[in-house]
Amino acid sequence: MISFSRSALAFLFLGPTYVSYAEQPALPPSPANSTEAPQQPQHDNEQEHTEEVEKIIVQATRSGRIADEQPIRVELINREEIQEKAAMRPGNISMLVAETGGVRMQTTSPALGSSNIRLQGMYGRYTQLLADGLPLYGNQAASIGLLQIPPTDLGRVEIIKGSASSLYGGSALGGVINLVSRRPGDEANGEALVNLTTRDGQDVTTYAESPIGESLKGSVTAGAHRQNEEDIDNDGWVDLAGYERYTVRPRLFWEGDNGENLYATAGFMTENRNGGTLPGHFVADGSSFEQIQDSERFDGGLVYTMPVSTSITFNSRASAMVQQHDHVYGDVKEDDKHESYLVETSLSGFSDHSDWVIGVAYQSDIFQSVTFPEFNYTYDVPGIFAQLDYETTDTLTTSYSARIDEHSEYGTQFSPRVSLLYRPGDLTIRGSYGQGYYAPTPFVEEIEAAGLSRLEKLQDLQEEQAETASLDLTYTFDNIETSLTLFASNVENVTQLDAFASVNSDVLNRVRLVNAEGESRIRGSEVLLRYYWQDIKLTASYLYLDATEVTADNSGRRKMALTPQHSAGFVAMWEKHESFRAGFEAYYTGPQRLNDNPYIDTSNPYWHLGLMGEITVGNISWFINLENLLDVKQTDEHPLLLPSRAPSGQWTTDIWSRNDGFVANAGFRIKFGE
Repeated sequence: MISFSRSALAFLFLGPTYVSYAEQPALPPSPANSTEAPQQPQHDNEQEHTEEVEKIIVQATRSGRIADEQPIRVELINREEIQEKAAMRPGNISMLVAETGGVRMQTTSPALGSSNIRLQGMYGRYTQLLADGLPLYGNQAASIGLLQIPPTDLGRVEIIKGSASSLYGGSALGGVINLVSRRPGDEANGEALVNLTTRDGQDVTTYAESPIGESLKGSVTAGAHRQNEEDIDNDGWVDLAGYERYTVRPRLFWEGDNGENLYATAGFMTENRNGGTLPGHFVADGSSFEQIQDSERFDGGLVYTMPVSTSITFNSRASAMVQQHDHVYGDVKEDDKHESYLVETSLSGFSDHSDWVIGVAYQSDIFQSVTFPEFNYTYDVPGIFAQLDYETTDTLTTSYSARIDEHSEYGTQFSPRVSLLYRPGDLTIRGSYGQGYYAPTPFVEEIEAAGLSRLEKLQDLQEEQAETASLDLTYTFDNIETSLTLFASNVENVTQLDAFASVNSDVLNRVRLVNAEGESRIRGSEVLLRYYWQDIKLTASYLYLDATEVTADNSGRRKMALTPQHSAGFVAMWEKHESFRAGFEAYYTGPQRLNDNPYIDTSNPYWHLGLMGEITVGNISWFINLENLLDVKQTDEHPLLLPSRAPSGQWTTDIWSRNDGFVANAGFRIKFGE
């Protein structure tokens, strides 16, 4: 992963809203490790909001350049929004990122409920998930991992859409989502949250922070989460997987007398997750098919920075992750282990009109299966990277970055990216073009759902490659904020499953991983409108996607499956700071082409409606949240279970809608030391 220079952090925005950050020297200057903003007071009227937007700037660790001068677009989910979503789903971050424009959560395992993140229509395996700039969840985070990360200790979430391989290596072909932790203050404080759901789910999360000495501060978060197995449509198949999960993560922040900074973290997670058929129930062939996944993850990371001179900084970071999985797919048991390692060193500097960074990195990704060792792999990837941001004129700023990786399996990979900013007045225009790659693994979505037992050994695969481009236009007028994004992606050598009949059989009962013919092409646009009126904020968004791929017989093009062409959202939030908040949300998802679904070829559109409310009295906040008010369930349209087992081993159709129905949750949050 690349360390950014000061101005590479200088633009973090949600739509066209700029956010100010207080200086925190504990982490190096990078968009993955920038510092958290102090909470802004709620706007009392339109004039106050307008003045605040005009004055807010972004401050990196070594300067305070105004946001307008940075061409790289990074969308932000701030602490206030994280608190809102934590009240809705405190057990994981899925809802937190799912309701961001251009981001879609796609269920990969209907039995276990795991999901991945699709950015602007690209496959979820192309999205790099980071924690404070470190791949603590693996270079390719397992889809189940999203459901194992509580939002309790997050200060904000940063999202880069489009190829970011020049910045973060081959795991960021489609973009980056970085989870930035809260930074401890000068006083000891903390909070605890308790949540209950109408689907027999319970969550308890805690967070505490404190100064430890003059130059050392620390924080720790821990959580316990439980969900009972729920068969909502009474067909004998678990629609809401049961689980029991425990997590703990301490963090340390140290600042030296000469400007040195050290950040250290460690994490532990253990979970038992169950799905599939209930006892006494069977799939179509008369057998039971229980799915179980037991997980344990250990991880750790370090980030160190040291000023070399007034304009040059030395940066270094390292991380390690080991994750053990024990799977059960019916009568097949699979035990495997994932390991991920990173070591990186760089120098960054600046002058009056430019910022630069140059460095070297080494990444390693290891998979070992006890049950199916033919799928074991070790990817070692040393690389070098560089970036230059240059202010060409007062209104034009450009950014150039490039990375060369020497992949142990797929050879030399060159990943460039060019971004620019043009601001002729109140209108802001940003453009970006990038190229990148992705090293294939066995874990496409169908394999995550069904396991490796029916997959042929991987042979003669090529790396997946993409080029992405985007054009962003933002404009703010009084209390109205607007944003329009046009984007496009071309992806070659997409890895996909191909079904075939095994020896002495005419039935398609095995699969192999192959590179698809031709390009997958994605063209789309995002529109965002936001209006502030006193204590009320209204937000409307629309996403158009034209995503196509070559047909299986190479005779033409077709829509990509599970990719709605039209989706939209509307959120109304009424909030009085430290007093109450009430919100309404409505999300529309249009029709989608479905793959290998024997019941329907195209899904029906659906709406998701929700209401939430929270009231604060002293240090205690009470909240209630109503999700899926229309009680939308995919099983109201067709059965989830297949009439016969798919060649990949799945017993269910893909999830294209919701399968949990109406859910209500309520609880309270207690703050200490404030």
